[in-house]
Amino acid sequence: MEKINIPMLKQIVGEQNVKDNPADLYIYGSDSSVHSNSSWIVVRPDNTEQVQKILKLANKDKVPVTTRGGGSGMSGQAVPAHGGIVLDMKGMNRILEINPSDVYCRVEPGVIDDDLNMALKPYGVFFPPTPASSRIATIGGEIGNNASGVRSVKYGATRDSVLGMKVVLANGDLVTLGAHTKVEATGYQLHKLIIGSEGTLGIVVEATLSFVPIPKFRCLGMANFAELEDAGNAIANIMAEGASPSMLELMDNVAIKAVNQTMDLGLPDVAAILLYEADGMVKEAVDYEINTMKEICKKNNGTDIKSSYDPKERTKIFLGRKKLFPALSKFSDVLSSTSLADDMAVPYSKMAETAKKIHEIAKRNDIIMTAYGHCGSGCMHTKILMKPSEKNQWESAKKAVSEIYEYVRSVKGTTSAEHGIGISKGFAFKLEKENSLNLMKNIKKVFDPNNILNPGKLMQASDDWVTATDLRYIIR
Repeated sequence: MEKINIPMLKQIVGEQNVKDNPADLYIYGSDSSVHSNSSWIVVRPDNTEQVQKILKLANKDKVPVTTRGGGSGMSGQAVPAHGGIVLDMKGMNRILEINPSDVYCRVEPGVIDDDLNMALKPYGVFFPPTPASSRIATIGGEIGNNASGVRSVKYGATRDSVLGMKVVLANGDLVTLGAHTKVEATGYQLHKLIIGSEGTLGIVVEATLSFVPIPKFRCLGMANFAELEDAGNAIANIMAEGASPSMLELMDNVAIKAVNQTMDLGLPDVAAILLYEADGMVKEAVDYEINTMKEICKKNNGTDIKSSYDPKERTKIFLGRKKLFPALSKFSDVLSSTSLADDMAVPYSKMAETAKKIHEIAKRNDIIMTAYGHCGSGCMHTKILMKPSEKNQWESAKKAVSEIYEYVRSVKGTTSAEHGIGISKGFAFKLEKENSLNLMKNIKKVFDPNNILNPGKLMQASDDWVTATDLRYIIR
């Protein structure tokens, strides 16, 4: 704490943009993960020059700097694991340019995803990553985690929509990376390296993003499956047989029970529900995709197959999936929904087997887990429902998480599909990327020789995520 030059920070950003009272430090010490650790001070810059000055000061005194957006990350990326400065980027929230002719926009990192899409809508376009947290998620956070969402099967992740950026390095230097064009073959694609680096290589202060036309037609369908394996086969067939869904979502029986119990939706008590969507500019093309997916579901024993173009009916069909996360939080008065092992990706052919394995592991470790996700992109979400006040439940969760990731690696899956590594998944990430860890460590040293940028994350994360920081729960 004695290393931080608080008067200088106040001079840089103004006294009103520096917070050091215990209540603020506590709030800024956690995100949507299970982790918590107080910073020494919170600083909110308003412009690029201020960010440069803050980093020059922090680098000189070797003070850790953790960048924070909306705090919606689920793996502890925004938790200041080593204390230091939390750099709150929400003050840099300006949309700098919307250029319809050249199909790009320029924004600051604190712009909220939904606000950007609201500004783009009059031009008939949208920024496609669409994470579930888009009401609070910032563009900077989405870049840091390479975020994606329900339509990643068609539109990809954040990395696919970032053309370029301006980044402040650990020593305060400002660099411009990427371009304003869709293609670029001009040296190393360093902006792609920053995406998904979780604030460990530099601070994004401006991003140039591409956008796509808002589809004129959108049709959403639903199919029920008595066997999880049949739903998994339908997923694999849809992706392998040339269909082009804009969304393909799976809900297992635990997820179905959760939304029925908390919202009384009356969804059928089946092993799995598959939601499939197609969108486009020509209705006949959308019809073709929807009918193709309907037939595949039917061939794989899907029942009660239906679809609709009507916005109200689509909202009704999708409501259970949309409200699943809060529903899991209300599943039981004594169980809490925790974001652990929450977004692995596996090959399409392993989706059903993965869901089944998750339930087997949960039962063996005396916890409840659900399986759902963006199966069109191979992403399987889970949540662990547990009694967080009981120490033995954390021991069970730790064992279950380890078993799940061991299985994921065995089927050639990957640790994280869209939520990133942070603290929670560091141990699994290091096992998966064992033969490239030294390369990543050397890259980190080049960008950040004094290791001030978000230390304790990715390859620096503790092998024991339970004890890496304080947990957000009181444990007896």
